[in-house]
Amino acid sequence: MNYICAMFTTGRVVFVVIFIIVFVIGLVWSYRKEKPILDVHFKKSYKILLGLILFVILQFLIVKMRKFL
Repeated sequence: MNYICAMFTTGRVVFVVIFIIVFVIGLVWSYRKEKPILDVHFKKSYKILLGLILFVILQFLIVKMRKFL
């Protein structure tokens, strides 16, 4: 337990919090800057995401069904 407390010093916690805040701000800024281009090139990309989710669910069901056979 003492080792875990030594890992998270005040300086490290402050660094991580500042890093996460700056990283998220950078992501939002970059996304807003690229939004018009993304709308042109990736109009129906939700179909690919839906297909991947269905594929993973299908694999999960196949693995679960194999236990019953």
